[in-house]
Amino acid sequence: MQKLGEFKLPHFFNYPPYFTLQPVRDTREKQVQLWKELIIEYCRAQKVFIIGLEEDFPLFSNRAIERSLSHEARVAFLSALVSDGRAEWTDKGHKKCLILWHRIQEWADLIVHFVKENGLEDNVTTVEEIRSGTESRGTELYGIDRSVLMRALKLLEHKGKLVIFKGASTDDEGVKFSL
Repeated sequence: MQKLGEFKLPHFFNYPPYFTLQPVRDTREKQVQLWKELIIEYCRAQKVFIIGLEEDFPLFSNRAIERSLSHEARVAFLSALVSDGRAEWTDKGHKKCLILWHRIQEWADLIVHFVKENGLEDNVTTVEEIRSGTESRGTELYGIDRSVLMRALKLLEHKGKLVIFKGASTDDEGVKFSL
């Protein structure tokens, strides 16, 4: 089985037709589904949040079989993720895509679990400590995209589970949890 670093690639990754958009509807639907799953799994394993259409993204080519996805195929697969609520275009030109390997509600649930597990209820912590602090190392929150984290925190704030305190800079924004 082929790997990208430590990530094991699925068998279809070595099948040349999967690098070309399939014309038959049923086949294309299966192809799109396989690519959506692969992109989500890879991004989660590698902690990738942003995919640029114009950039050299490792999944978009396979040197072993000398195949690369066309621009049209990249757009099709990322647009399918957007339609599923698993990604969002970050710009009007649809050149960069934010991958949500967890939906915002799922990230919010992970934050609540993290807070309870680390005894952070009724304490103030910074947004940066949640993203890169000692307690978050080894968790899915470690290295989380800041915009994704802020959206999850704002969802929890809307539900009355925390208060966000603005700091002098984004590095010292505070959060007080009241779960």
